[in-house]
Amino acid sequence: MEYVSPIKDPESIQRMKDLLKSKSQRDFLLFVFGINTGMRICDLLNLKVQDVWNGKEVTEFVVIPGNGHRKEKTFYLNNNVRNAIFNYVLSAQLKSGDFLFKTKNHNKPITRQQAYRIVNKAARDAGIEGKIGTHTIRKTFGYHAYRKGVAISVLSAIFDHSGPAETLKYLAIGKEQDLPKRIDVNL
Repeated sequence: MEYVSPIKDPESIQRMKDLLKSKSQRDFLLFVFGINTGMRICDLLNLKVQDVWNGKEVTEFVVIPGNGHRKEKTFYLNNNVRNAIFNYVLSAQLKSGDFLFKTKNHNKPITRQQAYRIVNKAARDAGIEGKIGTHTIRKTFGYHAYRKGVAISVLSAIFDHSGPAETLKYLAIGKEQDLPKRIDVNL
């Protein structure tokens, strides 16, 4: 597996979102969901509509059940994610049991390889350089969460890392980079 980088520039993220939205609401949702939650790509691809939609509205949280290796995780769905889900579920006329990121012809989720192609092509089309893959989505979430003041210990727990040093390396943040934090209480 090759090392990929987070997308650090907010303008690049916006260009990528605009490109994806103009081509596919599903692909736009995949990107927006990932960069706003930090979920693993395998967990994203296995989501069903019923996991995020109660029949009338988008849920505020999505729960990923634990397994033998990982604990159960709960992810907050912010307004950007909820709006993207709402628009996609209604326009695609998805049913409760459908995979959220289903293929066009079957009720099966897209593959990791297809997700990689979607993310990589959109990044190239948006003029983003460097190694880009599905992990870029998760790393982008972590990088920007850290920049906005989320404690590195919280991010380490989300990513199931052994400690802050591992998470800082994962997010491509060196010790010499003392990035300013944007702690916006917004009361």
